[in-house]
Amino acid sequence: MDKKAIKEIIDNVGGEDNIKKVWHCMTRLRFDLYDNSLIDHDAIKQLKDVMGEQLYNDQYQIILGTNVNAYYTEISERIGKLDNEEKTDELPEKKKGLFSRLLDIVSGVFGPVVPAIAGAGMIKGILAGLIALEVLSEDSQTVSILDLIASSVFHFLPFFLAVSAARIFKTNEYLALAVAGGFMYPTLMEAAQSGEITEFTFVGLPIPVIDYSASVIPIIISVWALSYIYRWVDKIMPSVLKTVFTPTLTLFIAIPIALIVGGPLGNYVGIALAYVVDLLFDISPILAGIVVGGIRPIAIVFGMHHALTPVALQNFAVDGYDMLMPMFFMTNMAIVGATLAIFFKLKNKKDKSVALSAAISAFLGITEPALFGVLIKHKKAFIACTIGSAAAATFFAIFGVRIYGYILSSIVSLVAYVGPYFVYAVIGIVIAIAVAFFLTFILERKSKN
Repeated sequence: MDKKAIKEIIDNVGGEDNIKKVWHCMTRLRFDLYDNSLIDHDAIKQLKDVMGEQLYNDQYQIILGTNVNAYYTEISERIGKLDNEEKTDELPEKKKGLFSRLLDIVSGVFGPVVPAIAGAGMIKGILAGLIALEVLSEDSQTVSILDLIASSVFHFLPFFLAVSAARIFKTNEYLALAVAGGFMYPTLMEAAQSGEITEFTFVGLPIPVIDYSASVIPIIISVWALSYIYRWVDKIMPSVLKTVFTPTLTLFIAIPIALIVGGPLGNYVGIALAYVVDLLFDISPILAGIVVGGIRPIAIVFGMHHALTPVALQNFAVDGYDMLMPMFFMTNMAIVGATLAIFFKLKNKKDKSVALSAAISAFLGITEPALFGVLIKHKKAFIACTIGSAAAATFFAIFGVRIYGYILSSIVSLVAYVGPYFVYAVIGIVIAIAVAFFLTFILERKSKN
């Protein structure tokens, strides 16, 4: 990490006083700024580790690749606040549109959690492959411990999301964890798993019995509600009583509301989202493949690729499998194909080195270097990549290729497909890379004539 670049990033986004909030996902540093006109785009593009930058829906993104966490930590320390701390400037806050706010919430909640679920998902995928290949016995204690390592993140996902959501909604993280604890408390969990009780009652109000393990939307909605409850209680509570009675009254109100309203509402929303995806597949697998595979590359470019993460996680929680993530895998392979084609087209050694490095990175699941460093500069290659992604995703949809646990979309993920869908996975990779490669090769040649 370039220490000098830290100061230059802060200066070129308008200085510390212009930063309302900063957070990150796996490869992007994301800013919520008071005045976007103060951004010096050209200066930031010239910085050493910057692969690209963009302002999209009032969210400023700097693509830094795998160095992003180091940059985030250093910037947070230098400006004296983390992304959950509210800034107290006199600068007016710019009102955002609904879509922009939703994008901030999704990227903010899931970005920090992705490393944990990606790592656990990778272990889950490798474990599934080893069992399918009969390298490990499904009944062995070794498998039990490995499954513990792989599944614990997903089982207790509401706790992870509670922390991220608390930072986004600017409320107390430990109170948010307490709300998640309400969802995951054994009394409720055991009742849901036994199936003998459909609801509890609290002061005459029904509390539906729902298994919230691995759930996504219920905790996000409930922490959002918590943020308003906490601020309201803190406002009306006398100063001398705040330390003890603000959290007491907040929990007394927030957890019942979460169990009675937020949790069930979020559960139904999640089921509805999963139903819409299933309906798309039922209407036409071809349509599903074209839509999902076709929009994925541009979604990554604009940082919107986390938007479907809740749906995929909901599918795992409800159905036990997901058909979206295999399509995301195909997008990454198509990016590899198009980038390799550009590598063979380029003459300059430095540019060839950048393209080859970006292709390898995409092969391993990190696509930003290829998209921002290569394909955005070669528009026809980006179009070829999109077609390759749609073609392979359509192939997957037709044959119902699915995966049974969250896993990073890289070539290493192939081990998770060992079993009935392995052959289709291999063919899909060939289709994605080949279509994107040859279309890029042809289109780029024609563009030079």
